[in-house]
Amino acid sequence: MTRKLFGTDGIRGTANAEPMTAETALNVAMAAGRYFTRGDHRHLAVIGKDTRLSGYLLEPALTAGFIAMGMDVVLVGPLPAPAVAMLTRSLRADIGVMISASHNPYQDNGIKLFGPDGYKPSDEVELEIEALMAADPVAERAAPAGLGRAKRLDDARGRYIEFVKNTFPEGLRLDGLKIVVDCAHGAAYRVAPTVLWELGATVVPMGVEPDGLNINDGCGATATEAMRREVLAQDADLGIALDGDADRVVMADEKGALIDGDQLMALIAASYHRAGRLKGGGVVATVMSNRGLERYLDGIGLGLVRTPVGDRYVIEHMRKNGLNVGGEQSGHIILSDYATTGDGLIAALQVLAATIGSDRPLSTTGRVFEPLPQLMRNVRFNGTMPLEDAEVKKVIHDAERSLGKQGRLVIRKSGTEPVIRVMAEGDDELLVSRAVDTIAEAIERAAG
Repeated sequence: MTRKLFGTDGIRGTANAEPMTAETALNVAMAAGRYFTRGDHRHLAVIGKDTRLSGYLLEPALTAGFIAMGMDVVLVGPLPAPAVAMLTRSLRADIGVMISASHNPYQDNGIKLFGPDGYKPSDEVELEIEALMAADPVAERAAPAGLGRAKRLDDARGRYIEFVKNTFPEGLRLDGLKIVVDCAHGAAYRVAPTVLWELGATVVPMGVEPDGLNINDGCGATATEAMRREVLAQDADLGIALDGDADRVVMADEKGALIDGDQLMALIAASYHRAGRLKGGGVVATVMSNRGLERYLDGIGLGLVRTPVGDRYVIEHMRKNGLNVGGEQSGHIILSDYATTGDGLIAALQVLAATIGSDRPLSTTGRVFEPLPQLMRNVRFNGTMPLEDAEVKKVIHDAERSLGKQGRLVIRKSGTEPVIRVMAEGDDELLVSRAVDTIAEAIERAAG
C-alpha cells in the first residue's frame, strides 16, 4: 500500500488548493492527534511555521484539529524546522508540526510531522495517519470539558539560539570572520544572524525581510547567486545560504565559489574521523551524491552508504546502524550527535569549527575532493506518466550503455513538486551532458 498524501518530506502542494487547504490541515491534525495520543498524560502538540502568507491559513486549522482531539497546542511562530523538532523533545510533546514547503516558492506550502522523539515518522506511520484521516473521528473527539488549550511560547527563539550555540566547541569563537548569511526571507531570518553575531562574527545578513511572498525568491540555498556576489562585494570570508525552513545549507568560499552538501559532509566527516568522533565507519548519503565523495571517503578508510532520496531515509539508516554523519548533496546535513533532522545552522557551525585555526581559506579547506562531472535537469510534467513511455525507456537504456560502467543515471519523480529529476554522472563530461539532454527531451515529448 502506498501513501497518497505524504511524499518524501511530508505533505506538500499549492496553498489553498488540495491538499494544502484548511480542511485537509484540520483532518491531518485530528488524525495525527489520534495516532500520537498515547497514555493518560496531558497531551501536547508543537506547531511552528516559516514566513509564507499561507501559514496564517494552515496554522489555525491545525490548532483546531489538535484541540478537538483534546491536545494542548504550543505555537512557536516562524522558526526553522529543526527548532520545532528540538522543541518537541524539549517540551516532552507528543507531536511537532512544521508548516513549510522548504525551498519551494511562496505559492506552495507543506505540513511536516515530528514524533515525540523529534524524528520524522516512518512510511508505515504516515500510512496509518492517512488511514485515520479516512476514518470517522467523531467517536475520538474530546468532550467539551476535555478540549485542549493553545498558547504561544514567547521564548522559543531564544531557546533554539542557545541550543545551536551549544553545539559549537567550547572555547572557540568566530572573531575576525566576516560572514554573509542568506536566510531566504524564511524561517531563520531572525535566529541565524543572531547565532553568528553572538559567537563573534561580523555578520552581513541577507533575505531577512519576509513579506509572506518573497520566501526563496532569488535567494537562499537554491538560488545562491546573490549571496555569492555579496561575499565578493563585502570582501567576506565566506557565505552561508539556508532554505525556507533552514533544514539545509550550502556555503560559498571567499572567492564566491559554491560548496555543496557533498563537500560539506566530506569536510565534517574527515574532521570527526581525525578527532575520533566519527561513528559507524563512514557517511550516509543518497543516490544523488557525487561519486567523488565515495572515492574520497574510500581513500581515507571510510565507507559511503546510499539511500533513496529524502533526508528521512538517511536518518533511518543512521539510527539503525549507529552513524552520526549523513545527508544530501542539496545541503540537508544530519549530525545526530546534536539533532534529529537536518539543521543548516548546526551544519554550518561544524564546518566553521573544522576550519578555524587552519590558517587556510575556505577555498582550500572546503574543496575536499574532486567531483565527477554531474548534471541534473528538472522536467515538469502534468498528469501524465512519461517514465512509462516506451520511447523514454529506450532513450534511458541507450544513455546507460553510452555512459558505461564508470557512469550512472538517477531518474526519479520528485516527492515534493511535479517534476522528474534527470541526473547523469560519469568521467566523460560530454557524455554526461548528452545523456541528460536526450533523456530530458524524450520526457518533455512524452509529457506533451
